[in-house]
Order: sequence, then structure tokens, then C-alpha cells
Amino acid sequence: MGRKKVDIKKLLQSMTLKEKIGQLVQLAPFLFKDSAKGIVTGPMEWLGIKDSDVWNAGSVLGTAGAEETIEIQKMYLERNQKKIPLMFMADIIHGYRTIFPIPLALGCTWDEKLVEKAARVSAIEASAGGVHVTFSPMVDLVRDPRWGRVMESTGEDPYLNSVMARAFVRGYQGDDISKEGNIASCVKHFAAYGAVEGGREYNTVDISERMLREFYLPAYKAAIDEGCKMVMTSFNTVNSIPSSGNKWLLRGILRGEWGFDGVTISDWGAIKELIPHGVAEDEKEAAEKAIKAGADIDMMTGCYAKNLEKLVKEGKVDEKLIDEAVYRILKLKEELGLFENPFKGADKEKEKQIVLCDEHRRIAREVAAASVVLLKNQDVLPFDKNIRKLAIIGPYSDEHAILGPWSWQGKWEESVSLKEGIANKIGESKVLVAKGCEIEGESDSQFKKSLRQALKAANEADIIVLALGEHYDMSGEARSRAFITLPGRQEELAREIIKLGKPTVVVLFNGRPLEIRELYNIAPAILEAWFPGTEGGNAIADILFGDKNPSAKLTMSFPYTVGQIPVYYNHFNTGRPKPSEDSTERFCSHYIDIPNAPLLPFGFGLSYTEFKYSKVKLDKKVLTQDSVIKASVKVKNVGRYPGDEIVQLYIRDMVASVVRPVKELKGFKKIHLEVGEEKEVVFEIREEMLRFHNENMEYVSEKGKFQLMIGPNSKDVQTVEFELR
Repeated sequence: MGRKKVDIKKLLQSMTLKEKIGQLVQLAPFLFKDSAKGIVTGPMEWLGIKDSDVWNAGSVLGTAGAEETIEIQKMYLERNQKKIPLMFMADIIHGYRTIFPIPLALGCTWDEKLVEKAARVSAIEASAGGVHVTFSPMVDLVRDPRWGRVMESTGEDPYLNSVMARAFVRGYQGDDISKEGNIASCVKHFAAYGAVEGGREYNTVDISERMLREFYLPAYKAAIDEGCKMVMTSFNTVNSIPSSGNKWLLRGILRGEWGFDGVTISDWGAIKELIPHGVAEDEKEAAEKAIKAGADIDMMTGCYAKNLEKLVKEGKVDEKLIDEAVYRILKLKEELGLFENPFKGADKEKEKQIVLCDEHRRIAREVAAASVVLLKNQDVLPFDKNIRKLAIIGPYSDEHAILGPWSWQGKWEESVSLKEGIANKIGESKVLVAKGCEIEGESDSQFKKSLRQALKAANEADIIVLALGEHYDMSGEARSRAFITLPGRQEELAREIIKLGKPTVVVLFNGRPLEIRELYNIAPAILEAWFPGTEGGNAIADILFGDKNPSAKLTMSFPYTVGQIPVYYNHFNTGRPKPSEDSTERFCSHYIDIPNAPLLPFGFGLSYTEFKYSKVKLDKKVLTQDSVIKASVKVKNVGRYPGDEIVQLYIRDMVASVVRPVKELKGFKKIHLEVGEEKEVVFEIREEMLRFHNENMEYVSEKGKFQLMIGPNSKDVQTVEFELR
């Protein structure tokens, strides 16, 4: 038997204007709980929310588990006249209780199946906790690591971000969001939030329409094409109009061009922020502009609740706009199966059984190991398990706060620290630990004392692991940094330890690419572990001791210094390009004191083994509208360990009606090779891969010459030419 369906149109016709407006309002859980006790709290007064508004609201964000979700839903249904169930939403960004690596690290796996698997676990756990919608994936393309929210993105490339966006949506939603264990996906932040000026949170975005369409919009479109049910607006402006009041963006591109018929929602307080942006005089005008632009749900302001009824009665807003928004919201609730079961998924007993279960931990460990990027290795790694003593030194030596931002349901005490992971591998008796310094904020005398203890441990050990990084609260929302070096005295600690000349590996815990130029020059080996999540310590130990061979590749360039930012691989050439990095040409686009190139390029990542690429071959040199070129390369494992390699395909349009990037990622394949094994990797090149927005903003390909590049990263590539006719 099929699921019982609700006549949404009939239900909508039965609702009063006030009831309909309530569906457009999203509130936090504490408002419902306090209202249940008859208390009007400070925040409620600030929002201008009345008790009746609370029991008409359509959705809740950020409930903490099945018990609270069930409690609020029960209270709500007792008070709501139409018995329309609440929809519960939350920021399940990289895990519910089992925390996976931050999304930037997930991107570095270049493995859509693993990302989908992580999202699937997240959905299963979140659903048991009563969540119906996750505010994920965040697909904002990012080129500025000063911005704290780079940790939420999968990187600087539109193609890779699009692949990962689809993987997240599939993992969360499954084949039917009404099924238990599946939740709806809300892609964010629409649009171009990753392009904020100066990398400063909530700042202005000012880019051309062509740049917007070529680089920033594709990943949102990919998520929508995969079937995501919701879209969240961004805090920033697009064409000098804030996204939550941007009709061209929401009704023009999103609904008109792309045909999106799902629900849109503002980010927290964003509709009211039309006032400080300077495009609305007051909350009433902000509500009018937002509903006309196409923002369906007002998250955590009183703009809609207080003003939409007046605006309709005054004839300033057509009630038809409200009906359309409410219809979309009710339709999503029906698709989720909430009319049939308002408590869908929420189950306290099941939550206890599946949340952080052994299988989910195993998957978290697998994904975390696949996200660790080997940045440097001078014959130090992997370690031998038969070592006498190993010293772990640094503020992250035995730190449990490695979950990263947006892991609000995760618990530090449930995570595996680096020390615990290494001790699990070789035994606690072989492990020495010394903090060496704090992440930041210590006096000279404190540092000297900690340094002495660190040097003592280092001298007693055969090998050393330096566990360094940012504080977890230095990245994430509202955590932009102007200086993205290691904070505090950590670099000084590293210099003193590395001076000892012992085999030393730096393990970095951070939420963004850092400026690590000096450390990169002096450290024998460096592992970028990001914030690796619940099983981080075990996963890193798997890498350190060779039980897992690192295969991850960077999805954001690491700057040589902050003065280069933004620095990214798919840039334009300019009219006076620098001939080469060692060129002394004066009148070209360059710095006089630093290189143009980043310290580490997009797509970079080492392995314990070595891969040899054969010459790239094309089966033909001319491509037509209906034909296919097959580009092939043989990759052989010529090293000492089995390993995975990510083979990357880039293309450059040599001459076009508008300037094109020096290269663009158009495909990649992850392959496994045993020692001595060779595999042929074949990419199919089709005309649609060559399309772009031309001088008339038409999405077309143009005939002419192209360069095709294949290699292990965006810098070290082989180049061949072909022609489109």
C-alpha cells in the first residue's frame, strides 16, 4: 500500500491568513519550551513574537535529540488549530553524533562514494534524533582561506564542488525522503557567499555575472539537479542586493532558469538584516522585499510574523505569493511523511542504539584516514611499530577537541585523541607526551617551562610527532583571520624540536589552509589532518604507521603568504603573464618579493609509494559536436607500498571570445594500484565539457584549439593539444 497523501490545496484553502504566515516562520526550540510554560522571554520580546505566533510557526531549528523533538511536537500539535506538524531542521554539517572530518577535509578525499557514505550515516543518526532537514551541503566556492567558513566548503573548484554536492544530497535524502533514516537536504548559501571581500564574514560580494555563473553557481545547480529539497539564502549581497531580498537571484535564476520548486529559507536573521544593509527602512519593508523576492521561510526574526498580514491588507503584498510559499512548505512536509507520522524518525531507544555505534565509528575512521593529506615526507613516514619510544609534542598531543566547528551534537570525550590513537597502535608504554605550549595566550615563563618538558621528552624518544594547529574556535562562522599562521608560540616550539635532528612529523589540526612556509622548509614530514572528527586519533595513527597509505589531495591551494590571497589554480593569464616562476622579467604580473604560485597547489598530495605516468595519448586530435575524444594515460606503482592515486584531468581553451582560465578541472579518477601494478585511465572528452558563458552570456562552446592536461595535481601535468571543429 502507498503512503496516505494529504490534499495540500484543500488544506491551504482552509487556512486563515495568519495560519499561513505562521508556516513561513522558523523559530528556535527554547521559544516553544518557554511558551509552553506561559513565559514570554527576552528573545521573544526582541523578536516581537507572540505566544499565538509560536503555535502557528511552521518549523524549528536546532533541537537536541529525539526526546526534545517529540516533546515540542506533542506540545505543538495540542495547540495548533489545524494540527499541521512542525518540521525540524538542524545544521548536520559533518556528522550528527558520529563526527566526520570537516567538509573541506571530506573534499580532499576526492571520493564521492565515501562522502555519500558519511552523509548517509549522518542522516541515519539525525533522523533518529528527530531531524527532518539538514542545512547541508554548503557548496560555496572559496578562494580566501582567511574566511572562517572555508571549513564548510569542499574547496576552490566548481567541478569538484559539484560532484561533492551531489554526493551529500544522495547520502542525506536516499531514494525517498519519507523513509525512516532519510532527511531532506538544504543547499547553501545561495549565492556566492564564499566570495566575501577580504575573507571577512558577512561582508560584501561584488563579482561579475560571468564569474558568478562560471565559478560560483554550478555547485548549487548540481545539488538542485540531484534533487535537494531546500535552498538557503546567503548573508551577502549579489549585484548590490542582499540575497534574501534578491528577486533576480531567487525568482529569476533559481526558480525561473533552474526550475527549482522546493522551499527557500533565509539564513539566521538575514531578512531583518536587509535593514542594516540599507535596502529596507524597517522590518515591514524587509518583509515585503523578502517575500516578493522569493524567500519562503523567515529564520529567527519577527519580520514575517509581525508584518505580512498588514502588508496583504494594505495591498502591498499579493496573498498569492504567501499561498505559493506555504504550498511549497506543506508539500515538503507531506513528502517527508509528517502528516502521516509527525514524529517521523524520532526514537529515543533507536537513537541510543545507532548513534555512535561501532559501525559508524568504523566508517568515520575510514573516511578520516582518506582525508589526511601528506604534504611532505623526507623518508620519515611510515613509522615502524617496533620503535622504542615515540614522543608526541604540541597542544594537540592529547587533545579531544578535534571535532571541528559545526559538530554541535558531538562530544569531545567521545573522540579519540592523537595520543590515544598512537597508543592503541603501539602500546601506551612506548608513548611520551608533552604539550610544549598552548595554542595561544601564554606567558614567556609558562612557555619556557613547557618547552623544557617538551625537549626532555623529545630527547628520550626515537621519533617525534609535533601536533600543532589552530584552536577549533578559530574557524567556522564569524571566525575570519587576517593572519593565518600557526597561532601562539607553536612555530617557535617546532623550530626547537626540529633542531634536535630526530625523525619528526608535523601533524596539523586546522579548519583552513594555513601559511606554513617556514615550517614546510624545516620539517622532515607534514601531515594535514584538518579537524578529523570522532575517530581522528585512530585514523591519523593508521596513516603514521602505514596501515593506511595517504591518498588525499588538497582542494584549496596553500598560500605562500597571506599577501597572495586569493590564490587559486584556475586563474586568468592576464595580458602580461609572468613567463615562469624564476623569471626576472620586470613588466609582467608578479610580486617583487614573493612568487606568484602558492606554496602547495590545488590537487596536491603525496603517497608513501610512487606513481609513474606514461605519455598522455589521444585517440584523435579533432573533436566535433557529436564525437568523443578518448584521452588515456597509464599509471604504474613503482614504489614499495600499495596505494591509491587520484588522476586529474584539466582543459584549457586557448582562444575564446572572453578570457578563459589557464586550466579547469574537468574530470578525475581514483585508482588503486598494488606494488608494480599498472592501470590505464581513460577520460572521454565531449563538446559539452568545453562550454562557457560567451561575450553575450550564452552558454556555448567555441571552435578552436584546446590544451588537455593530465597529472597528479594541477601543477605537475602533461599537456597535449586537440581542436574543436
